[in-house]
Amino acid sequence: MATHARRPDHQVVIIGSGFAGLGMAIRLSQAGCHDFVVLEKADEVGGTWRDNTYPGCACDVQSHMYSFSFEPNPSWSRMFAEQPEIWAYLRRCVDKYSLRPHIRFRSEVTGCAFDEAEGLWRVSVADGRVLTARVVVAGLGPLHVPALPNVPGLDRFQGTTFHSSRWDHDYDLAGKRVAVIGTGASAIQFVPRIAQQVGQLHLFQRTPPWIMPKPDRVMSPLERRVFQRLPFVQRLYRDAIYWQLESRILGFNVDKRLVRAAEALSRRHIARQIPDDPELRAAVTPTYTLGCKRVLISDDYYPALTRPNVELVTSGIREVRERSVVTADGVEREVDAIIYGTGFRVGDVSSLNIVGLGGVELNDLWRREGMQAHLGVAIAGFPNLFMLVGPNSGLGHNSIVFMIEAQARYVLECLRLLDERRARWMAVRPAVQREFNQRVQRRLGRSVWQSGCESWYLDDQGVNRTLWPGFTFTYWLRTRRVREADYDLVTRASATPLDPVFGGRSAAVGDGAELVGAGRS
Repeated sequence: MATHARRPDHQVVIIGSGFAGLGMAIRLSQAGCHDFVVLEKADEVGGTWRDNTYPGCACDVQSHMYSFSFEPNPSWSRMFAEQPEIWAYLRRCVDKYSLRPHIRFRSEVTGCAFDEAEGLWRVSVADGRVLTARVVVAGLGPLHVPALPNVPGLDRFQGTTFHSSRWDHDYDLAGKRVAVIGTGASAIQFVPRIAQQVGQLHLFQRTPPWIMPKPDRVMSPLERRVFQRLPFVQRLYRDAIYWQLESRILGFNVDKRLVRAAEALSRRHIARQIPDDPELRAAVTPTYTLGCKRVLISDDYYPALTRPNVELVTSGIREVRERSVVTADGVEREVDAIIYGTGFRVGDVSSLNIVGLGGVELNDLWRREGMQAHLGVAIAGFPNLFMLVGPNSGLGHNSIVFMIEAQARYVLECLRLLDERRARWMAVRPAVQREFNQRVQRRLGRSVWQSGCESWYLDDQGVNRTLWPGFTFTYWLRTRRVREADYDLVTRASATPLDPVFGGRSAAVGDGAELVGAGRS
């Protein structure tokens, strides 16, 4: 006897409105799917570029590459745009593509559960609402949950504390004694800015990063006019940037000897910017292979460390007291505020309780087996759930926006396959996902990212669950088409017609249950 499946509230629910979520929404709209909703926990779009407002926040990929290929911006003011300009770009995209009617602000998703009987996802929102959707696209981004240091006594500190991604603009740093914990990508941007304001800055470094000169400059009015009037010139400019960035993979995962020239350039950068303090130069010079951690760019970080009111502390922190920080060598430094420049919990989806087939919870699965997905997009056992910038689709050498666009196109192809096969859902086959991840890990094992250093690329088992191991154009080619044999496509009996994702007439679904186009084991 046939069960009765209800029509979903929406064909597609997108979680998040950063580059990933907005890119997916735009591509859906362009493809003719207008029955989608974007759930955003905040009161404005932007994701990372809305939340990170710390002084000096900027992209470390050239602006013309760190933007949608279908929406070039000829008016970037700098080679490396700062946060306000990137955030404004995203808001313009929302308005240009008429996305605001699709966005539900202050709608934090707390859980997603797949209802196998109806073939729908039930998406729970913090305010108590439950939306049903045929497809869920998670555009959470890998860098949105702050990572806090595990230091004894942090909870008893009586001064002001905040993470760089939750910057307290109401706190006046002028003349204060400030401790900064961490020397990663965020810290090297805000430390030079606040060093000019604070009375004393103690910068606690665990491991020095490799830092290259920053080839930043103002885009001239002439360049901007040319890009505006001759779009193909900007396209060529973007392409040149792409291939220049893409060449980095040759050293990272083809021949690690190629990074030696970059290491030499970085050491010369240190020598030029810290000419009179050999002890400080030694302290900021890494001893691991360049690229093992994310390579950073800055022209003002090293000079900031030479200021008389800045102290670089390389002794580990033993504890935090009510008004001070005590290091392993017993030195106590009194401070008024502590700023965490400690990055993010990469790929953390613990805030979402995602439940797939058989009641399997994604967080439990990933805790047991490590984060895994097919192409960083589809997860075995979680039908019609697609992730953007999922496991092993991040980058250490090029623009993540390029990967987001490739993944959004892949998701569209999956949705078209659902329509063509009149299937209620599709799920990547476990063997396909397993084989993909085995290939990825074999390639990563030969890379600079497995050179022995500790980095946020690695999980607690030392496995790189973050980065794509090769050229981005190979990923682009791999995601151009969906291999139907990689998926089980499933129909279920229903008295309710199955509406196609991309509009048109409803597709009738027959009685019984079957696999459509399933690959062989």
